[in-house]
Amino acid sequence: MDARETALLALNDCRRQGGWSDAILKKQLETSGLDSRDGALATQLCFGVLQNRLLLDFYLSHFSNLPLKRMEGRVVEALRLGAYQMLFLDKIPHSAAVNASVELTRKHCKNPRAAGMVNGILRSMERNLDSLPTISQTDPVSYLSTRYSHPEWLVREFLTALGSGETARLLSANNARVPITAMANTTKATVEELAVTLERDGIQNRPHPWMADCLILEKTGNLERLTAFQEGLFYIQDPASKLAALALDPGAGMRVLDCCAAPGGKSFACAIQMEGRGEVISCDLHPHKKKLIQAGAGRLCLSNVTPMTADGKKFRPEWEDSFDRVLVDAPCSGLGVVRKKPDIRYKSPESLRDLPTVQRDILNNAARYVKPGGVLVYSTCTLLRRENEDVALAFLADHPDFRPEGFRLPEYVGDARTGMLTLWPHRQGTDGFFICKMRKEE
Repeated sequence: MDARETALLALNDCRRQGGWSDAILKKQLETSGLDSRDGALATQLCFGVLQNRLLLDFYLSHFSNLPLKRMEGRVVEALRLGAYQMLFLDKIPHSAAVNASVELTRKHCKNPRAAGMVNGILRSMERNLDSLPTISQTDPVSYLSTRYSHPEWLVREFLTALGSGETARLLSANNARVPITAMANTTKATVEELAVTLERDGIQNRPHPWMADCLILEKTGNLERLTAFQEGLFYIQDPASKLAALALDPGAGMRVLDCCAAPGGKSFACAIQMEGRGEVISCDLHPHKKKLIQAGAGRLCLSNVTPMTADGKKFRPEWEDSFDRVLVDAPCSGLGVVRKKPDIRYKSPESLRDLPTVQRDILNNAARYVKPGGVLVYSTCTLLRRENEDVALAFLADHPDFRPEGFRLPEYVGDARTGMLTLWPHRQGTDGFFICKMRKEE
């Protein structure tokens, strides 16, 4: 199995199963036997097609007499793979891209005439690469949706929040390559010592421009093979997630609750900030995710992290008024991590409608666990106001014993004096993220 076939099968599984592309691709890569170079190409192809799907379909439809929606699913994915390589990858000869898609169609598609159709469509596109159809700019929503492959409902949301110029920059950032950021486990090594260990393993790295104890990694391959990973010297986390832990401001000896913790990065950040002293109760609804948190804490030697299976909406009387710090990183639409999970953008808006109710329920319950004088932080990895500011403001209106509290962040990030901050991929270079800090009255 080569890189293109792996990408095709992953794309087909994403379409059929509706699962997350990163998990599906990881599973395909594990069974494909590809080396690191071909694995990287398969990843680029799979994510590239998902990131540019609406644009690819716009061009392919121009060269096809048959509507794409009437074609077999794997035929469409083979066409998208061929078109993506011709339009976005300079180092792959066009003829190789076309031939590979034709062969994949012949191998994986039921209709014996499909390979000929794929060949005809892609050859026609190849001949016309210098005169591709232009996208009409008459309707800004339709134009931005097609140009950057984001559904129209989502484009409208961002236009309302940002305006046209900044929306285009956000959508472009959502399709850009994402740097891998490693947080040093400073209970075991300084960030300088981590950098040296990574260099010994052949991993290029450089300090993050504004996040302390953070390195940007290049050409990592399989991280789990690295000495520094196996020795628990770092964990992977986006700077935006680390900022939520910094806003929580846990101190040594405190009792901290992370209500929706999996895969555990914020719990780990808190435990490290607490210098291993105190306790971090790290909860998730699903038992298998408890094991995931447990494994991560064990690798990092963070003995003050206690993983638990718990439903964030169900009250536990023994926890009432007993935590110095409580973090609610709530289940959300995930539209701030489109860079890493490109298929999230294609979710039906109807499937997201009930999320604010769930978020409010978890937040209301978690508030009961905060000690008088303690801190509650609400965060999400989405950019929709109804899941962010609206939820936080409704909570504050219903809980007069809590007040928003400003928090300090690196100067580059922005102003959090109001107690609320939204991070944007095109502004801060992080995941899209919302943080609200609130303190309970004494």
